[in-house]
Amino acid sequence: MNNRTRPHVLVTQPLHAQVYERLAQYASVDMNPGPDPWSRDDIKRRLAHADGWIAFMTDRVDAELLQHAPRLQHIACALKGDDNFDRSACESAGISLSIVPDLLTEPTAELAIGLAIAAARHVRAGDALVRGGAFAGWRPALYGTGLHNSVAAVVGLGAVGRAIVDRLQGFGCEAILGVDAAASDERVQRATFDEAVANAKYLFLALPLNEATHHLLDAQALAKSLPGQIVVNVGRGSVVNEAAVADALSEGQIGAYAADVFELEDWGLPLRPQSVHPALLASPHTVFTPHLGSAVGRVRLAIESAAVDALLIALAQEEHAVC
Repeated sequence: MNNRTRPHVLVTQPLHAQVYERLAQYASVDMNPGPDPWSRDDIKRRLAHADGWIAFMTDRVDAELLQHAPRLQHIACALKGDDNFDRSACESAGISLSIVPDLLTEPTAELAIGLAIAAARHVRAGDALVRGGAFAGWRPALYGTGLHNSVAAVVGLGAVGRAIVDRLQGFGCEAILGVDAAASDERVQRATFDEAVANAKYLFLALPLNEATHHLLDAQALAKSLPGQIVVNVGRGSVVNEAAVADALSEGQIGAYAADVFELEDWGLPLRPQSVHPALLASPHTVFTPHLGSAVGRVRLAIESAAVDALLIALAQEEHAVC
């Protein structure tokens, strides 16, 4: 690329300074200073001039949006799960799309274990007790459960699911069940989803969102769950029915729900809720993090760098093809 053919790139969340500076060497950059996302109308207006786009979790791409992007050649997603991006619409419009498939795996698996421990050991309640001034030393209270000698199930044996299994190996679980019809792992006992729900003290959900997984954990499944079960969701919010989980918690059918992902984030679903279910927010048996799976500084830097690499390569290839 040279100055005469300098492309225009839209970036819908702020990049680390060194990543931005590198991108700006090769392109004219229109970057959101963040952290709040631009409106869809604002993105449409800005896409009218964009040759490339660095996109994030807050973005949604469909055929209607792409009608406003006559120059767009490539969308580089700084993320792994691309369910909010219509690949068919991109292909029909002649726009290539890339993701960052592997850098999010390890930190997300680490967070899954942290959420499980926080939920099972009443970390929220314990922290509130200490901060509230009532703590005067040890008391026989807030007994929970541990991973040691417990049955854990990992639903979804993709990269994140296998990384969760990696970490569970060191906790002395009674058994680790694995649920995935399309993948296997010799370290786990194969199980169906129903078997995992019925037998696991810890149920880890590490699934992408698609037609088969949407609301997989619903009222019908939760009715069969092991009493007191700890459910941990680090895949996609809409893999669970949050209203059904709230009911299961209030009825004491499950013991806790810990999540880093929420239904409101699944912008590709037309009927997604606009907020986290209020009963979940009110429940003392929940632990939530605001989509922090990849929120490790060096990891986010690497993800952004990989997305920029993919975009620059795609734009250079397009320029070469035109020449």
